[in-house]
Amino acid sequence: MSYFPVARSLRLAPLAAALGLLAACATGGSKPAAPASVKALYAQLDQASQGYETALQQARDNDTDASEKTLKQSLDQLRDAAAHCENTEGCDPQRFFSVFDHLLRLKDGSFIGDESPDDKDNESPSGQVAGLNGAASLPQAQRSVILLHGQKLSELIAMNGPVKAALEMWLTQWRPNLMDAYVNYEYLRHEMWPQYQKADLPEALLFGIMAKESGGKVHAVSRSGAAGPLQFMYATGLRFGLGNVNGFDTRFDPADAARANAAYINEQLKAFNDNLELTLGAYNGGEGRMRRLVGSDTSVSFYDPRIYDQLSQETRDYVPSVLAAAWLFLHPNSYNLRFPKIDGVPGHITLKRAASISELTVCLGEAGGMQDGWFRTLRNLNPRLDPQQEQPVGAVLQLPKPLEKAYASRCVDGPWPILASDLHNAVVPVVPVRHDPPPVSKARRYTVRRGDTISSIARRQGCSSVHEIEHLNGIRHHSIRVGQVLKLPACRR
Repeated sequence: MSYFPVARSLRLAPLAAALGLLAACATGGSKPAAPASVKALYAQLDQASQGYETALQQARDNDTDASEKTLKQSLDQLRDAAAHCENTEGCDPQRFFSVFDHLLRLKDGSFIGDESPDDKDNESPSGQVAGLNGAASLPQAQRSVILLHGQKLSELIAMNGPVKAALEMWLTQWRPNLMDAYVNYEYLRHEMWPQYQKADLPEALLFGIMAKESGGKVHAVSRSGAAGPLQFMYATGLRFGLGNVNGFDTRFDPADAARANAAYINEQLKAFNDNLELTLGAYNGGEGRMRRLVGSDTSVSFYDPRIYDQLSQETRDYVPSVLAAAWLFLHPNSYNLRFPKIDGVPGHITLKRAASISELTVCLGEAGGMQDGWFRTLRNLNPRLDPQQEQPVGAVLQLPKPLEKAYASRCVDGPWPILASDLHNAVVPVVPVRHDPPPVSKARRYTVRRGDTISSIARRQGCSSVHEIEHLNGIRHHSIRVGQVLKLPACRR
């Protein structure tokens, strides 16, 4: 669509800093001003908003020059009004924040009919990839339609407090996790995305769930036993066709997991009348609990105290975190975020010399600029293989297509495969497990008195075991007599 370049040039992110200055006026301390001044600022705000919408329409009409001029005027006007609000008594900064959210939605979701990130650099330069079908043939700018069962995803992902807080977490403390999840997903996309596409679900939702659940680590297993890139519990997985096939748990298969996840999400969307937040809450906290809380009122908000306050902290955090990750997947530039450019076109190699995934990781090194190495990607793309198990000559392994040449040049001949093999076959000394006999207790002497029993002697002397006293003295059936001298183990004092 020809208006994309202009739409992507609409840099609203710098406004966040300017609007952040408005927070101070929420608590007073501003200079006195007449109500007319506040009205004038609000009028200026409305004009800026209308001007921005005009700029978008001009962009859609391919009038690039006019769009950029109108855009500059409206943004200058908005900045000016925001700056004056700080010194104007009665000016509500939240009104400016609301307009900012509104403009973000116009830019990022209301008229763009796909799920592509708003960074043009993420777009594949060559268009469709010859010979590939489905998701693998799509350039980044041709992602799926942004609708979720007839509703705009941008309208379902409400910019409320919890989602904004989650956005901040993804952009700060969780930022490395978000980047790792994005890289992992891009290499798995050709397996996972077609399953969501068939189910008519938006790709951003798939990414958001995966980012929060596993970060794209196919072999992830939680403390509760949830497994795979989308973290299915075993019983739930069985319901949706995941199980043990020839010794392999298909929860770890990216395509199977995405198919099962899509089926689950659609099932719950139907149960909750397309309420996305309730559906995600059910995915994390259990559909039974969510249905009991919601009852027949499927229009209730996830954030309604009747629902929100009854959920675990994990589920209260989970839902906005998934939505925030999905939103950032769609609109990184709006939040000063740049995802790496990934060529995730799938490829494969036929081994010309025996090698394990670990050995291939060593000889590939940082091929293609992958500073963290290729271990995670190779594991994800070959989930059925033990990464330490050497695969025979002729075995076929999946890997990103750009690595095919790197394999041929680095891993077939030369020093690197020799080094990799030497490291892999290194012998680590095995320390034998010692089975030391139990320590022998130092015996003491005790003469049995009238009224004694073995239990009372053990209790009085602080010994640990009646059985131990019997064993030391060859006693059977607790039988002792007055005057008998017993050997006692070392007792606690």
